[in-house]
Amino acid sequence: MQHLNWDDLRTILALVKTGNLSKAGLELHVNYTTVARRIQRAETALGRPLFERLPEGYVPLPEAHEIARTAERMEEEEHRLLRRLSGQQVELSGPFTFTAPQLMIQAHLAPLLARFTELHPEIDLTIKASYDILDLSRREADLALRISHEPQNALVGRRLCAQRSAYFATREIARAARENPGAQIDWLLFAPQKAAPAEAREQHPNINIRARLDDMGVLIAAAEAGMGVLRMPLFLGAAHPRLEQLVHLPTSAYPPVWLLNHRDLQQNPKLLALKNILIPWFQKNRTLFEGEG
Repeated sequence: MQHLNWDDLRTILALVKTGNLSKAGLELHVNYTTVARRIQRAETALGRPLFERLPEGYVPLPEAHEIARTAERMEEEEHRLLRRLSGQQVELSGPFTFTAPQLMIQAHLAPLLARFTELHPEIDLTIKASYDILDLSRREADLALRISHEPQNALVGRRLCAQRSAYFATREIARAARENPGAQIDWLLFAPQKAAPAEAREQHPNINIRARLDDMGVLIAAAEAGMGVLRMPLFLGAAHPRLEQLVHLPTSAYPPVWLLNHRDLQQNPKLLALKNILIPWFQKNRTLFEGEG
């Protein structure tokens, strides 16, 4: 029996989790043929099959599950070691990954990130503009800005601000809604929503759902084109001057903004440098997110 290398162990783990060559490849950032080749190499080294090949995918045999459990423990130790080493780093240089929602970056954070790169040109910054909950324990990101009611318990977190959402439309639609609340008013909904909120229907009984859209950026573009009213966080409304808040409708609570990192990186100088830019800005601009109170 020959030795298994670490790439093969990780590949077995990924294929056990996904059951699919392509999905395992995406997780490992390799193509599906590389996954197949590594599995074949591992099976040759062990002298036995690890997966049953079926039309619907790769079904792991007991040996594959056993290897996957060991590989998962090894992977956890690898991530723990790398986090500790990164936390001990003293240089303001090298790779650093920050993640935040795309629309938050577009609306307000891009100038702050530009300032960060100007102040620290030796830092190799990667920005993941995503609403996905990246796993900071696996170092998918070093610092995360998230909009959430309940951030992960394993992380060190700072609540930057509360948030409110409100209703926005073009100036013409907003004025008509104020002056004649009983008239028909066009409305835009996020795709999963069934109807306009109750507080809006109480004041505007003749709401016409003009369209449902599955992306907030597209919703905003539709509202700017005059298609109707939408509800969105105040920070997004502040970034779109072509839209006006319907101030006669109440604002609603929205999940707060958190800044999160793994405790092993708490003293990392790159992380602290970006925090020192983000935290004061949020303290100064809380009303963009919370309103005037």
